[in-house]
Amino acid sequence: MKKNIGTNLALYPTPLAVVGTIVNGKPNYVLVGHLGIIGHDRIMVSLSKTHYSNKGIKESHALTVNLVNEAMLPKADYTGCVSGSTTDKSEVFAYHTAETGAPILDESPVVMECLVDDIYETKGFESFICKIAAVHAEKSVLNENGKIDYAKLKPVLFEMPNYQYLRTGDVIGSCMKLHHSK
Repeated sequence: MKKNIGTNLALYPTPLAVVGTIVNGKPNYVLVGHLGIIGHDRIMVSLSKTHYSNKGIKESHALTVNLVNEAMLPKADYTGCVSGSTTDKSEVFAYHTAETGAPILDESPVVMECLVDDIYETKGFESFICKIAAVHAEKSVLNENGKIDYAKLKPVLFEMPNYQYLRTGDVIGSCMKLHHSK
């Protein structure tokens, strides 16, 4: 029998990402575990209203979602521990910019460059509804068909209930091929 554990979010783990934007002319980064897919060309990035990055995102309407792998995890974790309002995080990562002007982290193996379509507010949070403008991926994480191979990428996952980072695992099956017929 299942136990009712309240209204806790139970959709964890989620991919861990560093969101990059320009605030007051400098790159700023924030670690984000609240991300969602809302269509084939749009994602949602949910940030506490108190985050310094929100100001830059609202001004430029641009951000990057930089997927975190294990190699960059210590720096990524740091960006979630200090606020850009009191600590200059612009030099934590080497970066370049592309069409949106938002910082693309050189260390991140996969980066989604996004433009903000809308902002959905809930108590204490601003959720940025973003259209994906471009996806930048290292060749080393692509398969022979040019698609992201998540077994090679091995993105770090975040789970809130225990506040832990998780290592991704092995492929356990192919979608729509595991069912059995009658």
